[in-house]
Amino acid sequence: MWLQQRLKGLPGLLSSSWARRLLLLLALLLVAYWYLGAVRARRGAGRGAEPRGAAALCLQAATGAWRGQTERGDALPLPEEAAAGGAGGAPGPGLALAGNGYLLLDVAAARLWVAAAGSSGGPALATEYPALVRLRALGGRGEARAALAALRDGAVRRVRCVQTGPGAGAGDCVTVREEVVAHRSRPHLYLQRIRIANPTERVAAFEASAPASVPSLGGRFATSLEKVEERQFLLSSGRLLLAGSPKVVLMVVAAKKLVSRVQVAPKSHFDETVLSVVYTSEPIEVSRLEETFSKLRESAKKEMLEVMQMGVEDLLHEHQQTWSDLFISGVEMRKITDLHTPSSETVNMTLYYVLSTMPAPLLDPLISGEDREKMEASLNYADHCFSGHATMHAENLWPAKLTSVAQILQLSDLWKLTLQKRGCKGLVAAGVHGLMQGMVLSFGGLQFTENHLQFQADPDVLHNSYSLRGIHYNKDLINLAVLLDAEGKPFLHVSVKFQDKPVRLYACEAGCMNEPVELTSEARGHTFPVMVTQPITPLLYISTDLIHLQDLRHTLHLKAILAHEEHMAKQYPGLPFLFWFSVASLITLFHLFLFKLIYNEYCGPGAKPLFRSKVTVPDTALKC
Repeated sequence: MWLQQRLKGLPGLLSSSWARRLLLLLALLLVAYWYLGAVRARRGAGRGAEPRGAAALCLQAATGAWRGQTERGDALPLPEEAAAGGAGGAPGPGLALAGNGYLLLDVAAARLWVAAAGSSGGPALATEYPALVRLRALGGRGEARAALAALRDGAVRRVRCVQTGPGAGAGDCVTVREEVVAHRSRPHLYLQRIRIANPTERVAAFEASAPASVPSLGGRFATSLEKVEERQFLLSSGRLLLAGSPKVVLMVVAAKKLVSRVQVAPKSHFDETVLSVVYTSEPIEVSRLEETFSKLRESAKKEMLEVMQMGVEDLLHEHQQTWSDLFISGVEMRKITDLHTPSSETVNMTLYYVLSTMPAPLLDPLISGEDREKMEASLNYADHCFSGHATMHAENLWPAKLTSVAQILQLSDLWKLTLQKRGCKGLVAAGVHGLMQGMVLSFGGLQFTENHLQFQADPDVLHNSYSLRGIHYNKDLINLAVLLDAEGKPFLHVSVKFQDKPVRLYACEAGCMNEPVELTSEARGHTFPVMVTQPITPLLYISTDLIHLQDLRHTLHLKAILAHEEHMAKQYPGLPFLFWFSVASLITLFHLFLFKLIYNEYCGPGAKPLFRSKVTVPDTALKC
């Protein structure tokens, strides 16, 4: 009966405009909730989902060592699309690059970018040459994949786990590991290492599309099989058109030949390393094609025979050692307290990709002794670099996301231009080694002067904790960190790693009012308080000249030297007195007004009695 009465009253309720609006809003919320739930379900079932089943268990075991590398900052996980590219399907939009300044490999798209001979603009020419071998599993039941950029090794690594059997265990999966490297000290060479492990009881088969075997090359590339000294490889020749120019750039690639079908027997492994050597010409007239092609082919053949005679492990070790030497320098973010400071992942990603587009002239065996000495001198003491404010918060120099090769090439050009305009031309001329040094100096606002190295960071942004390592000072390496104590107050930590015979280094904080401290190679390093001068001067000075630092205090002409917390208190003293006086006045007036209302209610003319009573009391008795 109760329900029937309520249902009879429903039409009257719906006749109200506010009720109809409320029901419409509830309906829209239900539709939105259903739609978002469906989108999440589709994403959970798609490629972006956490893989499940035997393939996922295999992938988890195969990439177990990656977690430690990522936590140490030695590697960066790449998007799943980067792992999917080259897996037999269409290339994904993920970005995974390996480069050496002359060659740049877009691993996800299996595309090669090259630099014209004699060009200083980096590998800015995109080619249609299919640079990498693609393996497509035959008869796979499911796959899981992952990719990683190994910063210290200068390589892109990919792992695929292909489920071949009906079981749910990792033993029913075949693991395919790939490593792509653009050799740092051999600028014309890149390698693709493939390892397939088949622990199952059945044969694992893959279809391989090798470089220079794709029919989409059309007429721009011609491929032939070369046999030299009982060795054979593929030799591809093609041309690259230049926009707005009648000239062309010629390219010749010598690549190791790979079978078109790979079969891995049960309980066995398959290992193969595809070596490729790339030579390009400078922009030439069409009339010089045959002559230039002939020279490029001879150069490619000669180097191909040389690297084929070397062991693959020796080539990889040579490359990894060079990249490891580069990452002696770097930036490490420890604690970030604002939204405008780049994360460690962003900093490492930017360093890796920008360095991948820069050549290494110091590693060129043909460089003259005079040029080498000049570059090394600039690298060891970059006078007047880096001038200006720190680049830590320059979001266009440390972008949170990089999505294309063109964007990375633009970023590299922007970095070179910025460093050149800030007194670092010598470092840019030194190639990848100098660029790494310039990027580290610029991040923290470090500058070399004629007699010392000074740390001129903005004292107002020292609430973040970070460290700069491998700063070249003559032949020694300096590590400088901005750290926070238990109360959140910043201080500076300096340590030195002597590369040659020990040299006396001294340091003093802002103003140099205290006696300079000699820096040693002790593991615990040295700490300095953050002092802020008026007017603002550098927070730290480092020099080999003790007398210079002692004299420096007399040449700064300071008005005051404050501790960092005192400086911040003056910079942000809080709200002005007038504001607090206005708030206090309003509160006082409000309470006076409230008191007046209460008084008029109970004690003023016509006031009501406080308590009701059956006994009649004269009105005058209730007056205050």
